[in-house]
Parts: sequence; structure tokens; C-alpha cells
Amino acid sequence: MALQCGIVGIAGSGKTTLFNSLSRGKGVSGQMPGRINLGQFDVPDPRLEALAKVVNPQKVVPTTVNIIDIPGLMKGASKIKGGNQFLSDIRQTDAIIHVLRCFDDDTVPHMEGSVNPVRDKEIIDLELVTRDMESLEKKIDRLSKLAAVGDKDAKKSMEVLKALMDHFEDGLPARTFPFQEADRTLIDDCFLLTIKPVIYVCNVDEAAAREGNHYSDAVKKSVEGETCEMLIVAALAESEIATLESEDDRMAFLQDLGLEEPAVDKLIRAAYKTLRLQTFFTEGPKEVRAWTIREGTLAPRAASVIHSDMERGFIRAEVMRVEDFIALGSEHACKQAGKFRIEGKTYTVQDGDIFHVRFNV
Repeated sequence: MALQCGIVGIAGSGKTTLFNSLSRGKGVSGQMPGRINLGQFDVPDPRLEALAKVVNPQKVVPTTVNIIDIPGLMKGASKIKGGNQFLSDIRQTDAIIHVLRCFDDDTVPHMEGSVNPVRDKEIIDLELVTRDMESLEKKIDRLSKLAAVGDKDAKKSMEVLKALMDHFEDGLPARTFPFQEADRTLIDDCFLLTIKPVIYVCNVDEAAAREGNHYSDAVKKSVEGETCEMLIVAALAESEIATLESEDDRMAFLQDLGLEEPAVDKLIRAAYKTLRLQTFFTEGPKEVRAWTIREGTLAPRAASVIHSDMERGFIRAEVMRVEDFIALGSEHACKQAGKFRIEGKTYTVQDGDIFHVRFNV
């Protein structure tokens, strides 16, 4: 499964610069010119590289993440022509990367007249909440007709959704609404924008690339009540680094900024953590490959990520840990060392498993 994230932010926040730093300037333009940029990027994983060195396969296939650069939003986006399309683009994503301008630059005027990332965050939040209120009103209207003829489930659902509407009227996103797990299906059925997990990216200047600045400090304080990830990224510097052909040159530039890794690595790790994703591997002489699943996935379901027939005809899984395989050098050595296991249908696949499926259809 390819993770899909949407980059949002007000115009001038630097989100397209961030997109370019992730794609090394090789993003693919959307089908509607000027509307969106699309990119599919490999997920960096040192374990995959180390595994490939041991196996020496014909092909190495990393797992990928899809990133959509959604045009800059502004106040009233949900009410203007074209604004709804941008919000619809967000609906297709698994997570939102919200870029906040945390730098001063007189050559890049701010649409609100001053740099204030907390205010900018509230502008985007309000637009998304406004769109969610419209969706919720339609859902409540449909349920009210059922409740009027005595449908008990509809009446109970109405209570939950009206409480959520009150939450929205306070300007709060759905992800901070204290709903019960039993109400998850009801909430999911509303296809809300603000239920999506968010990664806040504080876009700072080069001097603040390592520690951040007073703007990013203000953002950190403002999101204390949310369960979210927050990153500090110097997008302009990162985009310049990304254009360098030599890996050594890129690392030297990063070290000059006091950084140990590029923004793309930090961002993908944050996305995985936010969405509770993990990676397992398959290996053989033809191909070494990384696969993405959600935490808690059982073996048959993980097998279906490789091929649907594997889930349907699942018999068992042969499992090794990637670190054991790399250290010992082969499947045979793992067996000899007691590091090779047979697991059944109730096995929960772990991050870093090497997974061989036995199946029959």
C-alpha cells in the first residue's frame, strides 16, 4: 500500500519548495495544469540496502510514498470558485503535511501582511472545519429523516453528530473530538477532512535549521493539545541540497547546517509514526522488496499486500528478523541459529520481519 500525503499551507508558506526538496525537482505535474503536483518517492530504509548487499538480487524495490502538493489556500477557499476542488484533493489523502511559514523574507510578501504561523494554522483549520461542517449538516439532515420515523440507531447517531457539530462550531478539528471507538464507523462514514492526522512542518530559514526559532516555538506551544508530529525544516536549503548530484556533497551540505539527514527521511518517518505503519521484507535471488502495512496486521492480511491469492490460500508464514538475516548472512544460517520461525494465521507481523508465505489456491 502506498502512503498518500497532501502538502497544504497558505500561499507563500514554502510548501512547493518543500515538495521540490523531497522530489529533487522531479515531481510530476497534475493533469490539470497549475492545480496540483504529484510525486512518488522511495522510502529510505537502511535495512533494505543492507539486505540487498547480502542477497545480491537482480532487483531491489523499496516501498513508496505518494505526495500531493495542493495549491496554497487562503481565507474563504471553501467559498470561492475552485476552492472546493483543492479541499477535495485533501480528501484523497491519508495524512496532511501542513507547512507553516516560520521565516522572515522581505522579498516574499505574506498574504496577511505579517509572519504569524499560529494565525496561518488557524486560517487553514477554519477552512477545513467549514468544509466538514457542510458535510456534517448533510449527514445530520439524512439521519433526521430516519429518526423522525422512529429509527433508534439514527437517533443515537444524531446525538453523536450534533455533539461533533458543537465541537466544529468552537473551531476545533474532528481529530480532537472525544468520540467513542464504537462511533468510529459513523465518523469515518462522514469522510471528514479534519479527522486526518497532521504533521506540522515549520519552514524556517537556514540559520534556524537545527534548533528552530521563536516562530516554531509558538507553533509547538499552539499544538500541545493535539496528538501530532511537528518537524523543523529549512525547505529552501533542503531544495538546494537535493539538486546536488553527489551523495557526499549532499551530506557535507547537511552537516554544514548541523543536520544528520535530509528532510525527506524525517518526514517519511513522521508519516509512518502518525499513521502507525511499518515495513516487512521479502527476499530472493530475483528481488528484495520492502512492503508497507499497518501496525497489528495479521499474517494472511500482510500476505495479501504481496498478492491477493496469498491471503485466500494462506497456509503458513516462514519468518526471520531482518537484522538476524543480515548478521548471519543466509536463511540456512538463521535456521541453524534458531532464528527461523513458522507462524500461522493468528501471527501479527512485526516491523522488520522477513516474510515468506506458503499458500495454495
